Amino acid sequence: MSKLNATDIQGFVLRGYNLPVGRYLFLHLEDATRARKMIGQLLGQVTTGQRWDGGKPDSTMNIAFTHKGLAALDLPLATLITFPVEFQDGMKERSGILGDTGLNAPERWDDVWRGDRVHMWLGVNAKSPEALEARCAKLLATIQESGGATLLGSQDAAAVVIDGKPTTREHFGYTDGFGNPEYLGVERSSQPGQGKLLADGTWAPLATGELLLGYADEAGELPVAPVPHLLAANGTFMVYRKLHQNLATFRAYLDEQAALYGGGKEKLAAKFIGRWRDGTPLELSPDKPDFPLTQDPKRSTNFTYGADPEGTRCPLGAHVRRVHPRDDFGFHGKLIDRRRITRRGLPYGAFVPEGEPVSDSEDRGVIFMALNASISRQFEFVQQQWIGYGNDAHLGNDKDMLIGNHGGRGRFVVQGDTRPENPPFICSNMPNFVELRGGEYFFLPSITALGMIALSLVDPR
Repeated sequence: MSKLNATDIQGFVLRGYNLPVGRYLFLHLEDATRARKMIGQLLGQVTTGQRWDGGKPDSTMNIAFTHKGLAALDLPLATLITFPVEFQDGMKERSGILGDTGLNAPERWDDVWRGDRVHMWLGVNAKSPEALEARCAKLLATIQESGGATLLGSQDAAAVVIDGKPTTREHFGYTDGFGNPEYLGVERSSQPGQGKLLADGTWAPLATGELLLGYADEAGELPVAPVPHLLAANGTFMVYRKLHQNLATFRAYLDEQAALYGGGKEKLAAKFIGRWRDGTPLELSPDKPDFPLTQDPKRSTNFTYGADPEGTRCPLGAHVRRVHPRDDFGFHGKLIDRRRITRRGLPYGAFVPEGEPVSDSEDRGVIFMALNASISRQFEFVQQQWIGYGNDAHLGNDKDMLIGNHGGRGRFVVQGDTRPENPPFICSNMPNFVELRGGEYFFLPSITALGMIALSLVDPR
């Protein structure tokens, strides 16, 4: 296919900005006429998917809406009812489907997510805290002058800084950011292992319609999208989740289990995730980290699990194997291709080096954002079936070790072999290492659609 019209697609969708600081603003729209005028004023500031030939900008800004937000903008009812049902419901209503119960239940979420008042999301990313403050001040001035919205709250996030440099690590100590898919027509440097697996063992980009509305997906179908077509085309859906990390609990549990496991602490940490903490895939290097491998784009994501059906190299329940099983289910990975999601996000909260005192009560974790053309077929399926339930991985009711809602009853099986440094092992009585603190489903429109909304030109006829 020909290249996409990058000037019509929000940049947040087409590329990971890899900027070290971010702030997400949550707005309540007060009056439809004033809110539309405000969107018109913000439109020229939206970062598009255009190439940055002159290097990265100091800051970026993107816009998304909840279903209630689109209703508050007076979009016609005939349009509102054509959005996918899960988006109309919103994340809180889907808590039963998602397994967001117990410690993850909506009544325990941050206040801003409890009252169904979030209508609009403004995502700001920047090169420096100063650039972030300057951009946010400008945005808030526009919002205030327009009278179109109230700021309900905001969330700061930032790359973990180690030895004065921003890194791609998260608070549990793992290097992150390896797994985003490639899509047809989306410009990026191609990396084997990030697209879909072909019968000859090579990799190809996924269909554009797995990410963007208005294009064919892997089944050759158009994803469910609102009418008119112009409102949907080049847009996508975003899942926003604030994931609190219980760092003290994680470190204590790892230490306690490592004392019983013959392979040592770092190997057990690698078995949990499926990668060593520096990012080396267990499947490619099961016995030791290999940092040069992680720096080689031709190798760092170029692996399959078909030759490790017992999980003796990478456990069947390891986090990265569960959320992207590659060829685990046979058929050259065809069963996986329609479940892929694009991840965005940053850690939040203070980084605490290994060995220093730390408490679970400190506000710390990851802002997880997933982009997908179908929330139900992509994010919700992965969350329900592969994270909350282990049947596809032949693990019964075992949940994902890292982000599963264990409630103190979790179990994780490390398949091993006959070598003393790779023994089989079972972790039991697992607590929640991660707790959900809120979130919502959003629609990220194209630039054309934002203009239509601002000018009240959305007509479903």
